Formats: sequence, structure tokens, C-alpha cells
Amino acid sequence: MALTTTSNGFFSRHRWLVWAAGIAVAVLLLASFMSRDDAIPVRAATVQRSTIRSVISTNGKVEPVQSFEAHAPVGTTVKRLLVKEGDRVKRGQLLAQLDDAEANSQAAHALAQVRGSQANVSAQQSGGNREEVLTLEAQLVKSRNERDTARRNLEALKRLQQQGAASPGELKQAEDQVAGAEADLKLVQQKQQERYSQPEIARVEAQTAEAQSAYVAAENILRQLNIRAPFDGIVYSLPVHQGAYVSAGDLVLQEADLAKVLVRAYVDEPDVGRLARGQRIDLIWDAIPGRTWQGSVSSIPSTVKLLGTRNVGETTCIVDNQDFKLLPNINVGVTIVTAEHQNVLTVPRESVRLDDGKAFVYEIVNDALQRRDIQTSISNLTQVEVANGITDKALVALASTNSKPLREGTTVRVVR
Repeated sequence: MALTTTSNGFFSRHRWLVWAAGIAVAVLLLASFMSRDDAIPVRAATVQRSTIRSVISTNGKVEPVQSFEAHAPVGTTVKRLLVKEGDRVKRGQLLAQLDDAEANSQAAHALAQVRGSQANVSAQQSGGNREEVLTLEAQLVKSRNERDTARRNLEALKRLQQQGAASPGELKQAEDQVAGAEADLKLVQQKQQERYSQPEIARVEAQTAEAQSAYVAAENILRQLNIRAPFDGIVYSLPVHQGAYVSAGDLVLQEADLAKVLVRAYVDEPDVGRLARGQRIDLIWDAIPGRTWQGSVSSIPSTVKLLGTRNVGETTCIVDNQDFKLLPNINVGVTIVTAEHQNVLTVPRESVRLDDGKAFVYEIVNDALQRRDIQTSISNLTQVEVANGITDKALVALASTNSKPLREGTTVRVVR
């Protein structure tokens, strides 16, 4: 009982000391907690040496480098199909036949016209057909004989007049007969030499040219009705079937040499300036996962045009396709490597900040942020090459996990 009274007396007399000690402990605990809260939690990354590539990612379409399309020259039916889609064919091989009955008839008619026009030309050159030539020759002989007879009669009358046995009237009549005979002979000679007038000659020449053109067109149609492979390749499209009717201009088949294919890539306008001939191109096709084809830029866009909602420039590359896996008209993913640097310092793109156009990073030194101004080189979607301003293995801050801003000198705590 005495001890309890003594203790109560002590606390009563020294209550302020107890309160002071409690407040001091609380302040220390609060300061400890506040100190811990001042350290901003951040994600961080280590500067390291690696290979970095600057790329343009887009899409493209596969086209044949060398292709052939056969279209129906006239409305007709498909008589025979000698191949199917996917067949490899040789140059000159017969691939399909279209019905040529009507075309043969037209070709025969055109040939007859050609021969008729050639006969007309021959007649012009020889002065007419055989009957006309013989008739003119007979008329020429007759006219010459009549002229010669008239001349002999005139000479005889002249001698008789000198002897006083012929009158002037008889002499004048004989002279008129000679003049008439000579005129008749000259007319026959002109008929023989100039059988046709210039308009008649021009008409025959026009008919000849028209007949020859019609015959050439008919022969061309006949050739197109028998479709042959112009080069070694693969029949990759055959939209018709045997016995079907095709109209003039309808597609019958498509053949291509697919050992090499052309890929047309569509590059968005802001990236067109980064293109250069010879840059590496990687291609992927969703239908064959894990497979990559490679080529290089072979042409630079000469213009930008609208493709859907995009303004794009078209660049092309030639890709080896010896196993014929890349098919015409398929869509492929395209990655164009515009630059590649090996064994260089790189940092995550997220760590790089800008201040008045100058790049910098926050290096973490002794749990505090220190600004490091840097010079950058190439970059891609995830990494940036640092030319100078930071050392290998340095720890740089990415971003805080509690959305608090990062500043020079801020105390941080790295969160893994």
C-alpha cells in the first residue's frame, strides 16, 4: 500500500516529464515515417551496351516481277483447259484453248479479201485483167494498121497530085484520115499505159491496206485463242472453267515467274525522308509464323498519294522466293531498317527527357536524382542511343510509381 502511494505521488509530481518523453518518442516516430515517405518510389534501368536499330514499320503487298495475263479477245467459250492453278509451266507450253470456229471463218474471209485486193493491184500494174489486156493489144494492132494504111494513101495521093491526077479535096480528105488514125492510135496507147486514174489507184491501195489489216487482226485473234506460256512460271490464277462462256476482255488465266517477287511497301509521309536505296527490309507473313524474308530498298517514292486514310509513299524491293511461298497479292508486314549501330550505349526511351529542346536523363546516385545532359543518336520505339553524357552501367530513373514528378536532387527509392 505504501509503494502504490509513493508511485502515484511520483507521477503526480512529474507528470510533465512523462508527457514530454511521450511527445519526443512520437516526434521521432513521425519523423521516421515522414523521412520514409519523402523517398519517391521509381522504376529504373541500367545503361548498357547493345545493338540498336532505327526502323520503319508498315505494311506491303506482294506482286510478281514478271507476270502474264491472258484475256479473251472475243466472246467465245473455253474449249480446253490444259493446266490448273499452281501448275509450273514452260515457255511455249499450251495452257488453254478457246473456241476458234468463228475466228477461223473471219480469218478465211479476211484472207479472201487480201487475195482479191492483191489481184486488183496486179491488174493495175499490168494495165487490167487478162481479157482487158488482150482487147487493148488487139485494138493497138488495129489502130496501127489503120494509121499505116492512111499514111500510105496520103503518100500515094501526093504523088498523083504532082502528076495532076488527084484533086486538092482528095488530098485534104486523106490528110484527115491520117490525123484521125493517129488520134485513135494515141488513145489506145494512153489506155494501155494509163489504164487507171489516180483516184482509182488510191482506192485499190486503200482496199489492199484494209484487207491486210483485217487479216492481221484475224490471225492475232486466232493466236490469242490458243493461250501459250510466254516464259517459265506458275499459273497462279485460273478464274474460268472448261465449257464456260467468256466475254471479250474477260480474264482467262494469270501466270508469273515467282522465283523472285516484288514487294510494294506503303511508307507514311513523315517517314519517307528516312528512306534510301539499299536499306534492309524484313518481311513477315501471318500465314507462315516465324518465317522472315529479306530484301533491300530498290526505289524511293517520287510522290505521296492517298491510301485509304493515309498519305503514303510507295517503295519497292525484290525478294528471293525460290520455294514459291510468297504468293501474288498477299499482304505482308514490312520492317525497313533505316540505321543500325552495334555495341553502343543505350537507354530506355522512357528515361529520356527534354528541357528546351535539350535531352537529359536522371541518374540515381546515392538514392538521389542527378541530371545528366546527353547527346542522342538513333532511336526506335523502345530505345535511344546515347552518344555521350552518361557512362556504362549507370542507373537511370524511368518514372515514379506514384505519379509524383521527378526533379534534380529528389530522394528516390528504386522499385524492382
